[in-house]
Amino acid sequence: MRRLSVTMGGVAAVMAPAVAFASDKPGGPSLFILTLQMLASLAVVLGLIYLFYYISNRWFRLGAPTRGEERHIRLVETRYLAPKKSLILVEVGGEYLLMGSSNDNLTFIKQIDILEEIEVVDDAEKRPMSALFQGKLDAMAAKIAAMKHGRADSIGRHAAKL
Repeated sequence: MRRLSVTMGGVAAVMAPAVAFASDKPGGPSLFILTLQMLASLAVVLGLIYLFYYISNRWFRLGAPTRGEERHIRLVETRYLAPKKSLILVEVGGEYLLMGSSNDNLTFIKQIDILEEIEVVDDAEKRPMSALFQGKLDAMAAKIAAMKHGRADSIGRHAAKL
């Protein structure tokens, strides 16, 4: 609250001379005065945003654990099987639980010893797909390079190979 009062006092100090100075000129306020008023208004708006942020973090996170607290329940993974049906792996106090979720039901399926029962799948299955993508990417790069060099006939032959 102290920062807010300093900000409001600073805005009043900036705006009051600006308005008095602006009224002395018959042509209206100068660009400098308008810039000061704009910056003062910006300071007020930013101060209000900061105040709202501070209050919302202070009051609305009462039930959430703070940085020093330890969480005992953690969602490890969710696999969706169909609309509104999924498998959920949850860690609760160091134990892993496999649960099923459907519509309005949550069903315990099995307690899993994570180190023994879950098999680690190698990324060997994904390599052919990445190699296929790399081949397509190289083909597109060759087409673009041929277009830059004006060899339209090589593009047609290369497209026939694909």
